[in-house]
Amino acid sequence: MTSADRAPRTARVLTGYRPEDGFMAAELDPPPAEYVWHDENAEQQDGRYGPGVGYRQWLAVDARDGAVWFGDTDWRAPQESPGSRIPGIPRRALGDGTVPGPGIMVQLLGHLSHDEQRGCTWHFFSAEELHALAERVLPAVQRLVDSIHRIGPEGELEWSAEAATAWDDIEQAATPAFDPSGELRWPRPRMTPVPAWRVEVGAFLDANPELCEPSWAVAADAELDAYADYHPTTGYGGVPGRICHLAGRHIEDGFTFYGHRAALYAYRAQASGNRTPTDARAWLETTETGKSTWEAAKPPGANLADVSDCVLIDLTDRFQNTAREHGLVLTGLDTYLRTLRAEERAGVDRQLRFEGEEVERLENLLKDFRAGRNRTVARILAWSDGRGDAEIARLASLPDEHVSQWRARLNDEQTPTPPGP
Repeated sequence: MTSADRAPRTARVLTGYRPEDGFMAAELDPPPAEYVWHDENAEQQDGRYGPGVGYRQWLAVDARDGAVWFGDTDWRAPQESPGSRIPGIPRRALGDGTVPGPGIMVQLLGHLSHDEQRGCTWHFFSAEELHALAERVLPAVQRLVDSIHRIGPEGELEWSAEAATAWDDIEQAATPAFDPSGELRWPRPRMTPVPAWRVEVGAFLDANPELCEPSWAVAADAELDAYADYHPTTGYGGVPGRICHLAGRHIEDGFTFYGHRAALYAYRAQASGNRTPTDARAWLETTETGKSTWEAAKPPGANLADVSDCVLIDLTDRFQNTAREHGLVLTGLDTYLRTLRAEERAGVDRQLRFEGEEVERLENLLKDFRAGRNRTVARILAWSDGRGDAEIARLASLPDEHVSQWRARLNDEQTPTPPGP
């Protein structure tokens, strides 16, 4: 059981943001009324709105455990994007994939109402009103945290079709309306059924089992993540888009798919049965069982660089069989072994490159020495000091006949050509 599994997941308003706590954590600082106005007749753009118009209040939801709280931004700060002044990411900025850590999402609240009689009116919420809103959205928040996908040992969050629908309900409940008198009217909370155009990837795979790839059963986390992260220039991405592209199939337009990574992880878990998916590299390199299995399976008298694909497949089967005895299934094993072999072969390539460069260096060096030796031999032969060919050949580390042939050529070159008739 991971820490993510043990964490409480009850939708609740955080301590410090409730009336019984005296709202001690809610330090709201809205701008004075005289700083909030709109002058549509102003000639300059910067004179059309008062300096307090950019003030924002927000509702934050921790999708990991259901915590809800609220706050505001500093209306005196420059009116750029409030991203650095809110505790999380607005839902609309996330898309429908994995939720970045730490999984806190923010709903920015609107304050502006307008009618022909009163013109523009801004209503900034009190701590009591924001608490009432937080209480109203708790059922939708509970639905969100119960249905959002949690992936891997760290419980990474990924949108599900139901969780996305639950957030739509949160957004709807947090969008205020004002009657003609300016009185605040919150929408009635709802629990909207998941629309048909929102489709879980897991359901898509169940309906199209022939499109599933058996390799997912033993793929490493990174391989599954990379498979899910498919972004074509046109058409659908993710798992459905990729498998349909490979199979030459077409998906009708109008759907949005959710839970790409979750579906692949679920496929692997189902294929593993009661065995625990375990990273092959970690098992073989860090566990005693894995290391001993590796030592016993080493190809005799050869490095991994020298083994064929057939031997590599045999090693994969042997490692998986041993892991199975311990209730495990090794993920990423084929990729791991092929990567190791590629690394060893790359090392052999580097060795050959070094040897080739060294041979070339030595051959160039030998060429220079040979030329120098030849000049020295020719010089000594030119002395004609009575030494025999064998003695000179011994000094030059040459066969006797080479020196004899050299002397003969020198004598021929020195013999004058007789004059013609």
